[in-house]
Amino acid sequence: MDQKSPFPVFPMHFRGILLLAGMYSIAWSAIFRLMGGSILGWLADGTTISASLPVTYYGGLGILVGLLIFFSAFYPVSWVYLIIAGIAGKIILAIWFGLDFIPVLGWNKRTVFQLIFNEILWIIPLILVFLRGCQVKNYLAQNTEK
Repeated sequence: MDQKSPFPVFPMHFRGILLLAGMYSIAWSAIFRLMGGSILGWLADGTTISASLPVTYYGGLGILVGLLIFFSAFYPVSWVYLIIAGIAGKIILAIWFGLDFIPVLGWNKRTVFQLIFNEILWIIPLILVFLRGCQVKNYLAQNTEK
């Protein structure tokens, strides 16, 4: 008797995670893009900034990453490559903020918030959603009727 493995389900709350992560990334990145100097002053937590930082480029890339993550929620099994592109983008944004912004702004509660809660923490649920999407995609590829 042919025993098939159980169908891996892609739950709706995983789509919600993708939508929320995308909107959250778009919102924070839009703040960087539109309020450049003001957000840097806030992140500096009172210290004077003498260097010019590429805030608009950082915000622009963040908006692009957020859109990739947001759009991946519509067809997460078919568009798993958008999820992995979003994960890679979040990693790039975290590295960029850590290497370019932290030396100028310094470590404080606001820069830690930006780095941990806005960039790094989102990588964990995105990886879980990506892995489930890959499971479902592989199952469908292996068990399609001919």
